[in-house]
Amino acid sequence: MKMARESLQALRRDLAALERTGAPQAAAIFSLGLPDVDTVLGGGLARGALHEVYADSLRDVVSAAGFAAALAIRAAAERPLVWVRQDFAETEAGSLSPAGLAELGLDPSRIILVRARDALGVLRASAEALACTALGAVLIEPWGESGVIDLVATRRLSLAAATAAVPALMLRPAATPLPSAATTRWSVRALPSRALAADAPGLPAFQLSLLRHRAGLAGRDWRVEWNRDAGCFSIRQRQIRDSQTLSRPLGALSVDRPAADADAWRKSA
Repeated sequence: MKMARESLQALRRDLAALERTGAPQAAAIFSLGLPDVDTVLGGGLARGALHEVYADSLRDVVSAAGFAAALAIRAAAERPLVWVRQDFAETEAGSLSPAGLAELGLDPSRIILVRARDALGVLRASAEALACTALGAVLIEPWGESGVIDLVATRRLSLAAATAAVPALMLRPAATPLPSAATTRWSVRALPSRALAADAPGLPAFQLSLLRHRAGLAGRDWRVEWNRDAGCFSIRQRQIRDSQTLSRPLGALSVDRPAADADAWRKSA
């Protein structure tokens, strides 16, 4: 994973090299590997589309990132990924942790990490990435409220994703859902993981809420776990005794600074 900020020129060189390698055409839909959810979604999520992932609260930002990364794993198979992060996301939520990504089953060496100064830079770099048909997915992570992330901007991202048949997964930490061109919109809340045998770390668990679906399927909720070995989600049992759970933060991000005050977490950069 390239940890230094890349310029647009450097990103273009990397993407051009990937294009030269070629890639087989992918299916139009990628599944979550979870029949209960995939059936409701009509088989899964559209590959050439924009999907938004919101954190239910500041405490859930890491879990939202983990869910988005898991979707990228499902969509990409073995293809490389681009992750575009706003600098302020790193300040507020911490750096991406290669060890945490590997724990999810995502090889950090497959990720081209791009850091942008502001939300506009995030949009520009994401548009460049979405023009590359060799990518498995593009993760887009601005921070907070921003006037530039509007219906027009999300429509452009959606069209770019459709043209390249590459999923655009937009993380929206510290932001309020607004009208957009996203095909689906999710809210993610962290759940305590279940203790495994010999007190081994449990599987990452999420409360998923489908806030919006272009086909009118909003208002659905699921409690799921992510199995890195199988590379898919599974339905979490609803009745779990407290003695069988443990509080375990997801390791996709390394939080290296105190969390912001709850009243201030929607600050924009």
